[in-house]
Amino acid sequence: MKLVYFAWVRERIGRPEESLDLPPEVATVGDLVGWLRARGEEYASAFETEGVVRAAVDRVHAKPDTPLAGAGEVAFFPPMTGG
Repeated sequence: MKLVYFAWVRERIGRPEESLDLPPEVATVGDLVGWLRARGEEYASAFETEGVVRAAVDRVHAKPDTPLAGAGEVAFFPPMTGG
């Protein structure tokens, strides 16, 4: 699966994107965040505060319980503000 990181999420992880084979137990966006957090210090830093980083699955905003089955891309980004 292709993972894409934006803004300070990208800076903390140290790369703009990567392709990973996810284990079968990673079934939702929330599962993916937990799995990534355990991959190393840079991921733990990016996802340290639960619920802050937003996700999109195949370019559609997603909640933690969104299934990943059949998805090609998950993007992670910080909250956005407008004005």
